[in-house]
Amino acid sequence: MTVIPTPGRLAAGGQVRHATPRQRRRQAVARCGASGPCLWGGKHFSSGKEPVENSPATPMLQHLVYKIKSTGPITVAEYMKEVLTNPVKGYYVHRDMLGEKGDFITSPEISQIFGELLGIWFISEWMATGKSATFQLVELGPGRGTLAGDILRVFSQLGSVLKKCDISIHLVEVSQKLSEIQALTLTEEKVPLERDAESPVYMKGVTKSGIPVSWYRDLQDVPKEHSFYVAHEFFDVLPVHKFQKTPQGWREVLIDIDPQVSDKLRFVLAPCATPAEAFIQHDETRDHVEVCPEAGVIIQELSQRIALTGGAALIADYGHDGTKTDTFRGFCGHKLHDVLIAPGTADLTADVDFSYLRRMAQGTVASLGPIKQQTFLKNMGIDVRLKVLLDKSTEPSLRQQLLQGYDMLMNPKKMGERFNFFALLPHQRLHARSHEINANHSKPSPSPVAGFSELTWQ
Repeated sequence: MTVIPTPGRLAAGGQVRHATPRQRRRQAVARCGASGPCLWGGKHFSSGKEPVENSPATPMLQHLVYKIKSTGPITVAEYMKEVLTNPVKGYYVHRDMLGEKGDFITSPEISQIFGELLGIWFISEWMATGKSATFQLVELGPGRGTLAGDILRVFSQLGSVLKKCDISIHLVEVSQKLSEIQALTLTEEKVPLERDAESPVYMKGVTKSGIPVSWYRDLQDVPKEHSFYVAHEFFDVLPVHKFQKTPQGWREVLIDIDPQVSDKLRFVLAPCATPAEAFIQHDETRDHVEVCPEAGVIIQELSQRIALTGGAALIADYGHDGTKTDTFRGFCGHKLHDVLIAPGTADLTADVDFSYLRRMAQGTVASLGPIKQQTFLKNMGIDVRLKVLLDKSTEPSLRQQLLQGYDMLMNPKKMGERFNFFALLPHQRLHARSHEINANHSKPSPSPVAGFSELTWQ
């Protein structure tokens, strides 16, 4: 693909005037053709209801326009980071975007069964790995705290199993608004919260069942103890770099200002290689890829912690196993939203590449999956749990809610096949009896892991 520079202005006598440094930088970036919206012709997800010319010039858009004018086109990763987590104007920082009144809804908000089955999974893994005396439950991006609340309810119901275990909850959350909602969900503020904005542990409290809970902005601040980690719809909002294959090699997709409309953004291609290209596999066969270095850093941190102190990580998200290409999209009011229109008013997301997560674990730990949500929940006994709840329910509205929630979670056309489960486990977890079997000169047989095979209680 030939890079199309901005035409130079002609001075008297037909000579091109000397460009300023900023103009030269812009001329070095691939430009839009006259016939299309941008030089890079990727999917242009849009709600279809909001004309570009009528879209609001949001504070975030004004911030981005100023930034691009000052420094030149930015990567999609930088765009996502600014739009979602900018401390002043970020989408996640000061709003509750979840639920029917928000922009999207998650599995824990749809049915209590989802969180209950994850609670069973963690207890199953805790039992399978020797019932450690301490149990740190660490959630990355806890939303409203609904998932953690459902897991804790299971812990309370199985208190006789966990009675000798020192349990604590650790939530990694950058949004002040959401952390306040989580605190209300989990503690009901029966015990006053401790707050220290300057501390790595910026908030502390006690749950309704008496379990200590702490809030952090970064996973690295969470104590490195025996921990079980859960990340539900967390990795899909981490910033991605997008790349297009061209005759000149891989070129990164950037975001620039449309020269025809001063407050409109557009996609362009970088004129040469950029640093993030190093994350693309040498044998990559797709013509467009999305890579997420930040996800790799977090997976490496989780892997090192699990290898060092034990535990496990369970990741649930929509994604693929290294097969999809352009998945970057926006959601506003539960509908697809053009990612470049009114930034700061919509959620931005990209499908998780589980093959990349597996590579980033680098053999430090074992990995399982991804498997479809429908399969995982069925293996965890969702049908049995649904029957128990239906048998206990006498209200028609509650029964209908349970059945609708089940359908949303399990239907292949809804969440059943769109969402996947992926786990990180210590190598010895899958070869717990290898020392016994090795004595008989036989190959070790992996110990079954709930969800990834049918759940069995001993």
